[in-house]
Amino acid sequence: MKYFTYFYENELEALFFQKPKDFNKYSNRELLSYGLGATLYMPATRPNIHQDLLSKKHEGLTSLVIDLEDAVGDIEVEKAEEQLVEELLKLYGEINKNYLTFDDLPLMFIRIRNIEQLKRMREQLGNATQLLTGVVLPKFNAETGEELLTEVVNIHTNTKPFYAMPILESDKIIHKETRMSELMSIKQLLDRYKENILNVRIGATDFCGLYGIRRSVDTTVYEIAVLRDCIADIINVFQRSESPYVISGPVWEYFSSKPRMLKPQLRQTPFRERYGEEGLKWRAELIDQNMDGLIREVLMDIANGLTGKTIIHPTHIKAVQALNVVTYEEYIDACSIMEAENGKNGVKKSDFSNKMNEIKPHLFWAKKTILKSQLYGVLHEGYTNIDLIKKDVFVYNS
Repeated sequence: MKYFTYFYENELEALFFQKPKDFNKYSNRELLSYGLGATLYMPATRPNIHQDLLSKKHEGLTSLVIDLEDAVGDIEVEKAEEQLVEELLKLYGEINKNYLTFDDLPLMFIRIRNIEQLKRMREQLGNATQLLTGVVLPKFNAETGEELLTEVVNIHTNTKPFYAMPILESDKIIHKETRMSELMSIKQLLDRYKENILNVRIGATDFCGLYGIRRSVDTTVYEIAVLRDCIADIINVFQRSESPYVISGPVWEYFSSKPRMLKPQLRQTPFRERYGEEGLKWRAELIDQNMDGLIREVLMDIANGLTGKTIIHPTHIKAVQALNVVTYEEYIDACSIMEAENGKNGVKKSDFSNKMNEIKPHLFWAKKTILKSQLYGVLHEGYTNIDLIKKDVFVYNS
């Protein structure tokens, strides 16, 4: 599996200083934790999941969560479980017929309701469990989390890795008076099972629901005060350099075009300066598709140290992944910092003569950047992520 496989080789050569590298569920855990990109959620009741995967229906898809929890009504659970098992067994059968290999599949996870459901899925899937990269653990909490993580460890082997992705979305986390105690307890628990934790996810929709809030297409999660404060504390606890976890950006809920209430969130200047009148037309297309809010939120995710994003529509895949590509300037700065790690230089002027690279404070950032560069690639100098989105979304989706 590799990012941007829908580009021709000559296009990759033109765009990328360092092209994206292959990865799969067997890759090193630390590297793999940065590789989920745009993680598409779909309900377990969706028909023909195995056919969608065989035909590679969603171009660019690298990670997928099949949801048995909130996306499935309480009265549909039994049917959803049966259908999911049937679909995965069909997919496993096709692999055994050599129509494709495990490397051809996206990283696949199931989102479960409880440990009993996880045990049932494992038992009914049998050998087909190896199709899965792991399990998503919703409403994860310190009280019941260890039992779930123990089951994950029981499934995991060196030759058949199996990971957990806990979602932080409970009332104890969003409520200010219990937040830090719960976050620190969860962190201590995850540290004991770190080799089986792929990343930490944020359940923004559940958090908002506890306060009767639903953000509009004109509002990012960082503009909802109670949510912004909670996300800041999650980053504070789980992204500390001494024992960090990759944190994924929360879901963007919008994909259909509706009349806009507020001013669009993409400035005209970058589009006009780079592409002239054509750039303004392209900006209008982004706005019509409600992509401007998504782009703005992903950029804010990245600014806050988050990597990848939960998505609920395949039209979001390419934009999210394009924005996670490392720029040439970021890469050269990161390499310079890593090379100076031996302590000879405390501070070093950037090769671009526009900033100072302080070795110790920027070292963790540099390591993260190098890891991301291996998966998402590095753009040539003079190219930006916006250039990649322009080609991604509007050439290959047209």
